[in-house]
Amino acid sequence: MKKVKNHSGWIKSLLSFFLLVVPQFFGGIVLLLLGYDLSKINNANINLNTMITLEYSMIISMGIMLWIFMKFIDKQPLIEIGLQTKGRLKEFNYGLIMGLVIMAFAYVSLSLIGEIVFENYTFNLQKIFLSIILFVGVSVFEEVIFRGYMLKNLLESFNPYVALFISSIFFSLIHGSNPNVTTLGLCNIFLAGFFLGASYIFTKNLWFPIALHFSWNFFQSMFGFKVSGLDSYSIIEFTIPENNMLNGGEFGFESSFLSIIILIIGTFIIWNYFKKNNLEKS
Repeated sequence: MKKVKNHSGWIKSLLSFFLLVVPQFFGGIVLLLLGYDLSKINNANINLNTMITLEYSMIISMGIMLWIFMKFIDKQPLIEIGLQTKGRLKEFNYGLIMGLVIMAFAYVSLSLIGEIVFENYTFNLQKIFLSIILFVGVSVFEEVIFRGYMLKNLLESFNPYVALFISSIFFSLIHGSNPNVTTLGLCNIFLAGFFLGASYIFTKNLWFPIALHFSWNFFQSMFGFKVSGLDSYSIIEFTIPENNMLNGGEFGFESSFLSIIILIIGTFIIWNYFKKNNLEKS
């Protein structure tokens, strides 16, 4: 029997706006109370300590709000946004590996055609550890909101393609104020919404997209690319002879034509893998 769509799903998905905005205000207040310089969050260079404090303050406030929404509006346990862990370790590892392979491929490919030129490398274990903490926080915060709550509720009202399209539009828009943002960069982040959300359509679970999102951002940074226009600590340092749509310029790899190709192929692979697994389990 065909499942009847719940027309209140898209209305509940609009609460994601509050899950985004309120934690940012709360995080800003926490930074002020702790004496942080707020100007450090308004430029292209990431200060790891400042951003970690901001990110986890946002996660705490978002988690409290989300628990309230799930309990009193969705009337479901918080874990139902897709945090069940049973049998998800393999998918989580696949997400980590996929991000590493993609960024290694991107770095090697752009190096071979002369779009980026290796300059130096630095290995700072403390900054690597802090980067892991930061990008874990970013991936959890964004995936819980855009896939765990927004996409989950949109799927109650729309077919998977429409739900992914709408959630990806909003996912792209929140990056619209990032430093050196480009139209191509926003298009790629829109595609990244499909890339990160494809598995959720079939699993209703967040651990694969959280791992993939983290791995994409972390290894993008470690290989020297800017992350959505933001410059963080990198093991590898390179220069760009000329900013263009092949190397992504100042916004980073996410504003390159190569990123488009990878995101489309990656989405196709993820979609078919999880669709096949879903059919085998049913």
